[in-house]
Amino acid sequence: MTTLSTEANAGSTNTEKKGADVANSDLTDVLEPAVEAGQAETVDESAVGSSSDNAAAGSRHVSISVRALAVGAVVIGFLAAIGTMTWLYLGVKAEFDDQARRAADSAHAEQISLDYAVNAAVMDYKDLGPWKQNLVKNMTPELKEKLTKAAIAMEQILLPLQWSSTASPIAAKVRSVDNGVYIVDAFVSVMTKTVQAGENLQSTATYSITVDSNNEWQISDVGGIAAAVENK
Repeated sequence: MTTLSTEANAGSTNTEKKGADVANSDLTDVLEPAVEAGQAETVDESAVGSSSDNAAAGSRHVSISVRALAVGAVVIGFLAAIGTMTWLYLGVKAEFDDQARRAADSAHAEQISLDYAVNAAVMDYKDLGPWKQNLVKNMTPELKEKLTKAAIAMEQILLPLQWSSTASPIAAKVRSVDNGVYIVDAFVSVMTKTVQAGENLQSTATYSITVDSNNEWQISDVGGIAAAVENK
């Protein structure tokens, strides 16, 4: 009896130990997947967090890059607009400057012509010296020689007629321009007195005068002087 009881107790003890081992093994099997799952979730959360941080950083980087491009585009557009406006301004300014220069040159040629025409129309048979000087004033050497000879011939007409005349300017207008050479029509009001006329005669004399701006604005040709005398 005692032996059987002891063996029974031993068997019961072995059975309980085996049951405990089985229970511990089952508990381990249950806990290990859970722990691994928890670790996996932690890793996944870390990975997700890291991915989120990387995505945010990437988003900020892209945002900054787009902003920089936008600012650069605005600056480039602004500079291009300034360049275009500057180019247009310089072009318009150059055109206005050229027009102003041409107008000033034309006015200068007209003034030279009108002054010459007035002086060439003033004569006094008592002293033709000043008239002869004015007749060849500001002339090219070739024209000066030509008009000096013409003055000697005209003197033969002026002296017998006792020619005396005064003149005042009317207007001068550039007729044409060719490479800096101006042809100007000058109009002068002339009051003439001769031995043949009982009173002073008023007339308008027209001179065609060529002024060369390339040659120190000298007069290179004159027309109308002889006609002004012969018409009286």
